Parts: sequence; structure tokens; C-alpha cells
Amino acid sequence: MKPITWRCAPFDQLTPREIHDMLQARSAAFVVEQDCVFLDIDGVDPQCWHLVGYRGKTLVAGARLVPPGTKFAEPSIGRVVTTSAVRGTGLGRELMREALAQAEALWPRQAIRIGAQRHLERFYASLGFVTASEPYDEDGILHIEMVRPASSVPDRAGQTVGQ
Repeated sequence: MKPITWRCAPFDQLTPREIHDMLQARSAAFVVEQDCVFLDIDGVDPQCWHLVGYRGKTLVAGARLVPPGTKFAEPSIGRVVTTSAVRGTGLGRELMREALAQAEALWPRQAIRIGAQRHLERFYASLGFVTASEPYDEDGILHIEMVRPASSVPDRAGQTVGQ
């Protein structure tokens, strides 16, 4: 199996193909698979950095790195997606480790706050996130806010950095 090639760039430095592939993957997962009608293109993407993961010429993973003060006071990681073809392979964990390492490089020694789907609470907890809110409904899906303290941001190998 081909390795994943990661690229992280601000929105205005993404190629038209990368933008297309990213939006297509998000739409397939969040709108079609989760049967959730919501405005994915919410006006926030142009302010963000985007992490895209390709296997060959096929986008298989992506995440949006949101600057502090945009969605939350802290930096955030959102629109975390793996395509259906690679789910269950561990790529979601690899994607989050890469996203956390990129967020640490962009915003050193800052906590990261996410709005996580409630059913993924244990997954994010395994990456050092702590539940920080009661469950709330967002677009018909239960979510919770979770925070990862600045001192526990891992590098790509899962080692703690930023202490």
C-alpha cells in the first residue's frame, strides 16, 4: 500500500484540485454518509490552514486547522475526515497526530479546543483531549467540546512536545 503524503497549507495556497478533493471528501462523509444537511462551506475555510493526505493521487484524509479567535479562543482542529475506503485502518489516528503536530508548529504551546461528535469522545480522549462541555446538538448530531492542554501536544510519533 502506498504511504500517505501530507501537505498543510493556508487556503489560498491550496491548488484547485486540493480544494475540490477536500470539499468532495467532506461532503461525502458529513452530508451524505451522516445524512446531515448543513452548510459545510461556512465561510471559515479561507481563514484556515488545511491538512490534506493523499495516497497516490487520491485524497484519503483531511482536517481544517482553525486559528485562535476564529471558532474558539484557542486554536482548533475541525472537519476531520477520512474517506470510507480507508476507515478502520488507523489513518484517523495518524491524521490527528499530523494535525496536532501542525497545530503545534503554527501555534506553539497553546491548548487546542475541538467540537467533537460525542460518539468519538473516547478516540479524542486517547489523544489527550479532555471533555470540556455538556453534550449539545449541532446539526442533529450530539457534540461535545474537548480541550487538549498545551503541555500534551504530541509530535508525529506520539511523543509529547511543547512542555
